[in-house]
Amino acid sequence: MRHLRLNRAARTSALGTAALIAALSLTACQDGGQAAADASVSTPGTSDTQPSADAGAPAPRAGGAAGSDSGEDSAPDTGQASVSGTGSGSGPTKADPAAATRQDGGKDTGPVTRACDGGNSKVTLTPVPRPLSHMLLTVTNTGSTACNAYYYPFLRFGEAQSTPPVIEESKPQAVVTVLPGESAYAGVMTSSADGSGTGGYSTRKAVVHFQGRDGSGSTGPSANAPLSKAVYVDSTLAVTYWQTDMDDALMY
Repeated sequence: MRHLRLNRAARTSALGTAALIAALSLTACQDGGQAAADASVSTPGTSDTQPSADAGAPAPRAGGAAGSDSGEDSAPDTGQASVSGTGSGSGPTKADPAAATRQDGGKDTGPVTRACDGGNSKVTLTPVPRPLSHMLLTVTNTGSTACNAYYYPFLRFGEAQSTPPVIEESKPQAVVTVLPGESAYAGVMTSSADGSGTGGYSTRKAVVHFQGRDGSGSTGPSANAPLSKAVYVDSTLAVTYWQTDMDDALMY
């Protein structure tokens, strides 16, 4: 009887244990299903259709990312060359073609192209004590703007049909520009000091013709050079190039 009672208690305990395991299994299944259901619901801010956090950032510039510190200038290329000292300061301006011309290494690089002549200048021809048989030819700008004394004077004494040759050693490095009221100078060797010249004659008349920029001949009106007394000239007559200083004109 006691044995039967023990068997029944054991059966009851086994049935209770099985029921408990089944209940736990059912709870686990329900929890897993709920978790799966919760996983199917999108969490705000993680959906594929949610805007990216960088959507409001500026688009990268061509050739590099926005905010790049590569050191390259990102200013647009205007295709214009900036010229120092020109323009209003509001931005780059196109290069002035004339500016390059004024910097060229030619004989006349300045903006003055007007030649000195008898219409804008007066001339004087005066004897000097040294060197012997020399005179100083002075051209003074009487106009209101600068003029250029190009090359050397075409000087005619008396009724001569030709002009005296130039002393090539006197050629200056640049064209002589004469400002209003200022002067340029040329030396004139009228005759040989040792009497070796030929065909000499005396005259009280002298006329100066001026050369143009191209050096092809005289330009503009001529100018008379009044003489206070007769001047003797012979075959050694010669002139210098125009100079800025009278001492340079008389050193040949």
